[in-house]
Amino acid sequence: MRRASLLFALAAALGAVLTLVVAPSAPTSAQGGEVVVYTARHYGQEAAFEAFTKKTGITLKLLAGQTGELFERLKAEGERTPADVLITVDAGNLWNAGRAGLLAKVDSPELTSNVPANLRDPEQRWFGLTVRARTIMYNTKKVTPAELSTYEALGDPKWKGRICLRTSSYIYNQSMLATLIKRYGEPRTEEITRAWVANQPTLINGDTKILETIAAGQCDIGLTNHYYLARLVAKDAAFPVAPFWANQATTGTHINVSGAGVTTHAKNRANAVKFIEFLSSPEAQQMFADISFEYPANPQASVNAIVAKWGKFKQDDINVAAAGEFQAAAVKLADRAGYK
Repeated sequence: MRRASLLFALAAALGAVLTLVVAPSAPTSAQGGEVVVYTARHYGQEAAFEAFTKKTGITLKLLAGQTGELFERLKAEGERTPADVLITVDAGNLWNAGRAGLLAKVDSPELTSNVPANLRDPEQRWFGLTVRARTIMYNTKKVTPAELSTYEALGDPKWKGRICLRTSSYIYNQSMLATLIKRYGEPRTEEITRAWVANQPTLINGDTKILETIAAGQCDIGLTNHYYLARLVAKDAAFPVAPFWANQATTGTHINVSGAGVTTHAKNRANAVKFIEFLSSPEAQQMFADISFEYPANPQASVNAIVAKWGKFKQDDINVAAAGEFQAAAVKLADRAGYK
């Protein structure tokens, strides 16, 4: 009762929302037990969760909230936390959780086999489960692919007044800048960022809004995560925006992940590991890909048909942990460069 009281009190204080308990009506396994999941991922996970419970008989108790809220909650709860697993989006967030001591190392041959090395923590505290590409989007009626090439080339004066970007405070953009710092160093990355700023981009708070603005002809190009476009194309096949896979002749297109880790004070550690292992399996990965339009982390799963039409592309192979490692530097760099 004391733990339950703490759980609900902190939920109210931090704005986290207690969601559902996934329980099987007729589990195929008698293993049983439970896993308490704190999740900041708000879409495309339900089918995989239900499949895990049906397959194992393990009940999932979910608590949803924003990433910052869940971090503070875990810190406040300490050893008393009921959480066994943390799921969140962006490698920068996962890196921060690991560095803050919120996640424990997991030695799992299954996870290291299913999740490529560049999509997981080098110290095995978290594992990428889905991949999102942040690339150049263009109005197909106003721009041709031949005009596009690299992220760096978005600083060409020909794009002045024609670009839509999200603000630099958005974590996906911070992660992109952090990866560029890892790749090129701060001086070159600042030079690239200043060139973007010199082109007077329209700053919009939302990837979907950026894509809609491009489609309306108010911007010609922009940077967004690929799955936002897939959602719009799923509703309207004639949506006049297409992705251009940036930096194919050089470093590859920037990628990021959503992922999961076992909490440091997990009470159901063995079940927690089984849960993340299942989420990395081809079965669950296919569910993520089909529903959320993200790329599966496990190469044994296939991509959604809409996304597949855009073709294969070379991904930047830098470990996504760079998004967290250089996050603070990226924030300072954006401020110096005038990227609001």
